[in-house]
Amino acid sequence: MKEIGEILKESRENNGVSIEEAAEDLNYKVSQLESIELGDFKSFKDIFVLKCIISDYAKYLGLNSEEIIDEFNEYVFESTSKIPIDDIEKASKMKDQEDKIASPYTKEEKEKSRLPIILFIALIVLIIIFVVVTIYNNSQDSGSSDNIKISYEN
Repeated sequence: MKEIGEILKESRENNGVSIEEAAEDLNYKVSQLESIELGDFKSFKDIFVLKCIISDYAKYLGLNSEEIIDEFNEYVFESTSKIPIDDIEKASKMKDQEDKIASPYTKEEKEKSRLPIILFIALIVLIIIFVVVTIYNNSQDSGSSDNIKISYEN
């Protein structure tokens, strides 16, 4: 990756452009261009932003940006896509199992939703409360009618 940075730095210096001037013309921070020239790509959080900056910088310096981006893509592929064959074989054997495999390095466990159980229990509790309240109201109504005495006085 340092090769890309060195190519960009050498081209900038050959064109007689200071890094501050290039940063101002491209609307990037000086620290971003310095990081690229030093090959310090880990300081960038987003690889797509990095790729865009490299492309813009190469075009600005009159370089073939497609070649630079191809080299960048190769670096990214080589540094992120090397999965040992043993891990790939293990992953293919694990496909027969019920667990869903996200990659050879991680397994995602299926989380069972507890929402249906919670809703079912809540429904049962509500039914029980409704039945108890109904029975209580019925017992109050029938008990109070027996205690009412009507008396007529003249």
